[in-house]
Formats: sequence, structure tokens, C-alpha cells
Amino acid sequence: MLYAILIHGSEAAMAAADPDAEEDLLERETDLREDLQAQGRLGAVLHLMPDAAITVRHAGDLHPQVTTEPFAETREQLMGLYVVDCESAEEATHLAHRLAFDTGIFEIRPVTWYDPGVLPARVPQV
Repeated sequence: MLYAILIHGSEAAMAAADPDAEEDLLERETDLREDLQAQGRLGAVLHLMPDAAITVRHAGDLHPQVTTEPFAETREQLMGLYVVDCESAEEATHLAHRLAFDTGIFEIRPVTWYDPGVLPARVPQV
């Protein structure tokens, strides 16, 4: 089953993070991606760019309200996500633990593939 690991955190806290802690997190992310890719279980891995949110809200009418701030009015924002193929929610939770950081909040949600579209062919290979 496919699971999304949604990564929430504070952009301000990440910007102020100790460089050694940030390097450790990046190494753990790389290790996880390499492990999952070698097993053929890694889907999309996305990092949402900071300060680039555009929110469109429909308040019951057909006239959207457009803002340039994140939808949630909290200190934490959605910062990125992984899509992984796991046997269970417990396994997806275990993978999220490998990404843990002090201000991070992880949400694990089962997902289904809705429409493969054509985007993967346009994604740059790193």
C-alpha cells in the first residue's frame, strides 16, 4: 500500500537550526531515499519551497479569496512529503522516525494513485 509521509515543521526553526543538526538530517534523508530506492519502494519526494505559498479559498461562493500566505494559521507548515510503498502504517511510521527532527511533526496517510499523468517524464533527474 502507498503511504504519504507528510512533514510539517517551522521554517523559522529550520532556518535557525544548528548546521551540524541540519547536516545530520540531510544525511538521514539521503540514507532513507537510497534504501527505499534500492528496494523499489520510493515514490515522489517533494520539498515545498519556503515563502512561496498561494492559497485559494472558496468561502461557499464562486469568488475565490487568494492570499500569499499558507492556509494554516499555525507556526508549523507543510514542508515536504515522501510517497512510499509499505506493508503497513506501522512500517511507514518507522520510516518517518528515521527522518525525525526536533521541531518536526509527521503525518502518515494512506494514499492511492489517482492519475499518473505525464509529469514524471518532465522531472529532472538528479
